[in-house]
Amino acid sequence: MRAIITGAASGIGRAVARKLAGNAGASLLLVDRDGDGLAQLAAELGATARVETLTADMSDRAAPPLIVERCVAAFGGIDAIISNAGAMKGAPLKDLSDEDFDYLFAINTRPTWALGKAAHPWLKEARGAIVATASMAADHPTPPLGTYSASKAALVMLVRQMAIEWGPDGIRCNCVSPGPTLTGMNPGYADPERRRAREQAMPLRKLGMPEDVAETICFLLSPAAGNITAQNLTVDGGLGQATMVLSGAGTGQPQKG
Repeated sequence: MRAIITGAASGIGRAVARKLAGNAGASLLLVDRDGDGLAQLAAELGATARVETLTADMSDRAAPPLIVERCVAAFGGIDAIISNAGAMKGAPLKDLSDEDFDYLFAINTRPTWALGKAAHPWLKEARGAIVATASMAADHPTPPLGTYSASKAALVMLVRQMAIEWGPDGIRCNCVSPGPTLTGMNPGYADPERRRAREQAMPLRKLGMPEDVAETICFLLSPAAGNITAQNLTVDGGLGQATMVLSGAGTGQPQKG
């Protein structure tokens, strides 16, 4: 598989790269702003896969075409895009700056379309697949993250639109939506008390790990998912379905309000 992975230096992207590198014949273009992290990962994976790295900021409009060009030059085509780079900034909507609003859409939403558009001829030739990392926040307003939820909701609809328009070309497009996951974007979970409280609110009583999401992404890229497109698979330990549990309803405990 010839794959582009953005946000590859850490967290979910790194877990995906490690899993794909274990497949025979894997050729991976790893993209991130963290050049040192990319170099370390490339050194780790180089023994089992062909690995190229490219330091880039996905909010830069010039980045996606350059990434696609680099992948085609290195590997002769593209079979898959894992659009995983993203950012989270916290601010209530009334306090959110125009710059932060625009930035979150520029990093969380636009690059998936821009990469897919630039790579379309090669994805069509390979009957390839795109998987984007969204968030359970796409379906659940998440104060005080301001426009983060909106940018992820837009990403989910964008990927569905891509799936419908590009399906006749043999290109499958899907999302995964992680719930609380132990990555660098959630440093608060390093606090044992905070982590324990979050896990107690989750039906499976455990935080997600990057590898949990990576397994789902790799499934969606695989032949086993060959008839799956325009879908958003949630990997949240059941948290999104636990509203009644979180409120205490059904526990026999008196409720306020």
